[in-house]
Amino acid sequence: MCPSPSRFPAKPSPNEPDKDFLILLVEDDADVSELLCLYFHNQGWRTHRCSTSAEALTAFRSRSPDFIVLDVSLDKAFDGFDFCRSVRSESDTPVLILSGHGDESSRLKGLELGADDYVVKPFSPKEIVARVKTIMRRGRTTTSPRILRWGPIGIDLELYEVDVDGQSVNLTARETRLLMAMVEHRGRVLSRDQLLNLAWGPDWVGDVRTVDVHVSQLRTKLGPDLPITTKRQMGYRFG
Repeated sequence: MCPSPSRFPAKPSPNEPDKDFLILLVEDDADVSELLCLYFHNQGWRTHRCSTSAEALTAFRSRSPDFIVLDVSLDKAFDGFDFCRSVRSESDTPVLILSGHGDESSRLKGLELGADDYVVKPFSPKEIVARVKTIMRRGRTTTSPRILRWGPIGIDLELYEVDVDGQSVNLTARETRLLMAMVEHRGRVLSRDQLLNLAWGPDWVGDVRTVDVHVSQLRTKLGPDLPITTKRQMGYRFG
């Protein structure tokens, strides 16, 4: 039995981080960094910017930021994943990863290292602000990083198992990957081609309408209250 609509997250009520809130922004693209800082400052938040992971690690240890926004595509000798691993070994400071790579292995790597969220470029700065607020509202949990949760839905990223309110739901691996892609990009409209790339892989060849079939299967197995919205001529949005 699928949970009632009220069990799924509603739009959160405002609950802003305090005005001394400090974000460590690790981004080597000056234009992206400048734009994000503008949006963060409009929220009344402070920022400290770094363009390398090594510089960021020094700043993290000396400034004790409240939040980290991290581009993982940095210096290969000590990249963003290395930095995230170092941070997580020392603290529970929330980390939101930014990346140009939306493939499953990169997302899993980031989440398994303890990142709280993973956003694929390009993105909206408003979305990043919203995600920062959401992470700070819920706080860090004791749930293993391999478990991706949205309301009553839990996805085990390693075992490819899905549960609703703790009750196992029998999904195929493809259905699980599709659900995972939608949950990770919640709030965004994803085209069928984007969903195929995320859940089937860039080398998959076939009819894009297979996405419609799998979405229908998800709705059947998880219930009509599953928050997937069809956007005509555009694709699907979760949440």
